Amino acid sequence: MDRILEAVMVSSHSKAVKHNMILQVIESAPHPLARTQCLAMFEVCTKLFFLGDSKFKKDVGKEVLEAYAHHHPLEFEEFFNTRFALDLLQEGYGPIMKRSDEIFEYIQVALQYMVDRPSSMELFHTLQIEVLRIICERPGPKLCAMLSKLLNLYPQCIPGGNLQSVFCQQLIQSIRKFHCEGEENDEILEFVEQVTKTSGMLQCVWRMNMAIILPSLKELFIVISSPEEENNAPSNALASVVQYVPLELMDAVVRNITNDKNVSDAQILTAISRMLDWLSWPLVKNIDKWIISLMKGVVAVKRVHILMKVTLKKTEQVFSNLFYPIVREGALSVLSYILLSYEQSPEAFHKLLHQIPQLISSLSQEDSDSGRACLAEISELIHCLIFRFSGFPDLYEPVLEALKDFPSPHENRIKQLLSQNTWTSVQTELPEPVCYTQITTRSDTGKTGLVNLGNTCYMNSIIQALYMASDFRYAVMTLKQCSRFPLMMKLQQLFGFLEHSQRPFISPNKFLTASCPPWFNVGSQQDCSEYLKYLLDKLHEEEKTLRHASFTQSGVQKSESKTLIEQMFGGKMVTRIRCLCCQNVSWKEEVFTDLSLALPPHDISLSKSFIIDPSQTVVENTEPLHVASTLKQQSQVPSSPRRIRKTLTDTTSKHESPTFGNIDGVHLKTTDKSAKMDSSSPGSSQEQPSLPHSLRSIPDLINFFLSPEMLTGENQYHCQKCCALTDAEKVVELTEGPPYLILTLLRFSFDLGTMRRRKILDNVSIPLVLKLPVWDVSSREPGTFGTDNKHHKAIPPADGCAYVSLTYDLCSVVVHSGISSESGHYYCYARECTGGVGGPEAIHSDREEVKAPSSQKSAERQWFLFNDTRVSYSSFESVSNVTTYFPKDTAYVMFFRKRLLPVIENESFSTAEKMYGEMALNKELSESISKDNLLYAQEREREERRRAALSATETGPPVWLKRHKRSGADCGCLSSGCRWHLSHFFL
Repeated sequence: MDRILEAVMVSSHSKAVKHNMILQVIESAPHPLARTQCLAMFEVCTKLFFLGDSKFKKDVGKEVLEAYAHHHPLEFEEFFNTRFALDLLQEGYGPIMKRSDEIFEYIQVALQYMVDRPSSMELFHTLQIEVLRIICERPGPKLCAMLSKLLNLYPQCIPGGNLQSVFCQQLIQSIRKFHCEGEENDEILEFVEQVTKTSGMLQCVWRMNMAIILPSLKELFIVISSPEEENNAPSNALASVVQYVPLELMDAVVRNITNDKNVSDAQILTAISRMLDWLSWPLVKNIDKWIISLMKGVVAVKRVHILMKVTLKKTEQVFSNLFYPIVREGALSVLSYILLSYEQSPEAFHKLLHQIPQLISSLSQEDSDSGRACLAEISELIHCLIFRFSGFPDLYEPVLEALKDFPSPHENRIKQLLSQNTWTSVQTELPEPVCYTQITTRSDTGKTGLVNLGNTCYMNSIIQALYMASDFRYAVMTLKQCSRFPLMMKLQQLFGFLEHSQRPFISPNKFLTASCPPWFNVGSQQDCSEYLKYLLDKLHEEEKTLRHASFTQSGVQKSESKTLIEQMFGGKMVTRIRCLCCQNVSWKEEVFTDLSLALPPHDISLSKSFIIDPSQTVVENTEPLHVASTLKQQSQVPSSPRRIRKTLTDTTSKHESPTFGNIDGVHLKTTDKSAKMDSSSPGSSQEQPSLPHSLRSIPDLINFFLSPEMLTGENQYHCQKCCALTDAEKVVELTEGPPYLILTLLRFSFDLGTMRRRKILDNVSIPLVLKLPVWDVSSREPGTFGTDNKHHKAIPPADGCAYVSLTYDLCSVVVHSGISSESGHYYCYARECTGGVGGPEAIHSDREEVKAPSSQKSAERQWFLFNDTRVSYSSFESVSNVTTYFPKDTAYVMFFRKRLLPVIENESFSTAEKMYGEMALNKELSESISKDNLLYAQEREREERRRAALSATETGPPVWLKRHKRSGADCGCLSSGCRWHLSHFFL
């Protein structure tokens, strides 16, 4: 029969004739056949199966072999013995290599007739050893897929006993080497299918013996946690393994890893990073659950710094997976967890801002359930992150524009999401995060940023505002013998680096140590206004103390002159109180460095204030406060700038009334005007920002500040002449405007209901040009202020204007972003104000304004946004509208520069040099800056070399997640006409 079969296959008959003859050979299989003929037939069929030169011959060999093996099992058992099977696996068959498809297909066909034979035990034992040996040789995905098919059909071939654990570990080591060789759809589909089949072998073994799952996972962790070169990194195909691990084991596995003292931080960091790479593997299940579980385990053992590093390293990669429906669900789950948990800095979130509008556009065009669900969740996530990391209007505007058609979640929902899974909630000791390790170039603006040293944005914003106060900056940088003033010297050094450093940002750590108020807690959010007052006071006292020491040593008294702080920021004001009973007037003149303006309640109209709208020509046309027949005059000008602030504290009891100040030894209680500003007033509600029709302006607040206040009821005034509590009228008058006017808005009130301070979110209109009404002392007759009035006669105002209008230009605005005084973020809008708004021409002209060159005017119109390390261009429109677009971002501290500044009196620097010449730094500071610039250049060179080395080894994204390019650009969407690999298979 074997010869007949051979003759038919070599004959010249047609295929149809041959087919009929082959059917007759197969039909004769049940007939008895001699042993030698059976063995010969098996040999011929095997030869056709392996060596047939056509598919027809191979199929004939297979069909005839199956027919005769079925009817002649004894003979086939003798033919397909252990030795023959071993030779096939180790040597192959003739020219057929041992690892070819035909070998495993033949063995698969043969084993179906050997399962119940007496010699099967020996055969399967031999195959178990051979299977383990093959896996140890690290076969490719194709061979592993064939082997997987064999083991699924015949589990008897799976190594038994202790070898099962070895088999699983070696299989994991083989999968780590898998890589897709092609980039065509068919090749990728085949590769994914082969990987899926291979990982199925593990599932098959684990079902047989659950005890070997943990050793297998231990081997998997060793593989993914080993630091290796990028080009030899474990394959993402390992992701297919994890999906078969029962979720019931997840907590135990994570605990074993995170509590193992032999597992280093570097290993965990590497393992999580590679697991995040697995999110790009198509059709994988439960990877997101394992990643999040492992991260939570790391948090539980207080190793949060690992997650901080991996978040900054991998966030952009995880985000990129959202463009692909096949891997979107798991990637979005992990992305939401790490971004909502990472509260140390906005850096991770800010890495994604440039991609978010593109993603929103892509998802909107996709028009699928997956896209719509992702849009809803990503919109909620972004609003949460903007809520947490507020204070970056220039960065967030494009994102909010892209999300304008999507509803914003309720604030309670945002707070609920942000409070879940925060890493610091269980972390007691966090190492200082290194958020700025990458060497970057200096901002295109030419300005230098400041590193946030841990909630030090309050200091950074104030420093940038002072630096942009050009006259003050020039005065500080050109001070001679600055070493005599320790704090001023550090400020000079800081200004010098801000001016001349080539770095994009510098660290103000030395200045923070020297200038931080002793009651400030390091690392906690502080009030920038409080810091500014302390800093100016300390600089003033430092100069004043040195002058006094010089006088004590020399014994020669120099003529009294103002300190630099007084010259730049010092103004004067008079507070007068008139007793309505005896008409006695007491007054006090004080120096101020800033004006603290209260926000009046919305139900108070300022249209009939006794001060004319400062934006108009200031002419006194209302009756001023009447001066009593007895004018008490005590000129008590303080020796240092005083903090003049309207006290808004609520009265707690009749006997314990908070005081405003002390005039002539009389304690003044809170006025009626400030008493209206309690926690129940509309103006103090943080949930109800002011409506457009009730929008207040800075002139309104100044009017409110200068308007008369009645001291009545519990706030009566103790008159020394009447020797009793009486009703009185109090008026504050500005008598001298400072060169730089600092205005602070009192945005924080105390809520008696909650016993907490809260923020007033009212929007306040900020003018670019401010007209400040100042009482013209020269319009009163001599003797009105500062000298004794022997006749105690009231002096009426002189004819004409009692007020003069001082013109101020807006220089900078420090914005507080947040809803609480204990949290939030500060940033600063600022511009240069020199030349035409009070520059060199002020030295020669007292009343006429000299026009500045057009280039200088252009520079003065350019606004900058200083936000810690980030410096960007901005505009006055952004300054004006910041609260409109970002309700939590409100102007807090403002710097205005007076036009026609007077000549600075300080002899320590030259006014002409300040106005016209190049600032010459002292030699020591100049050398220090030069050395640092050289060091920075070397750092950049090393960084460029490192980047070049990394780019040479980068493999790019997986081929199955590559987007096609259209018209020479990556469209980045999944709309019709823009297909990506595997779309026809997975979607």
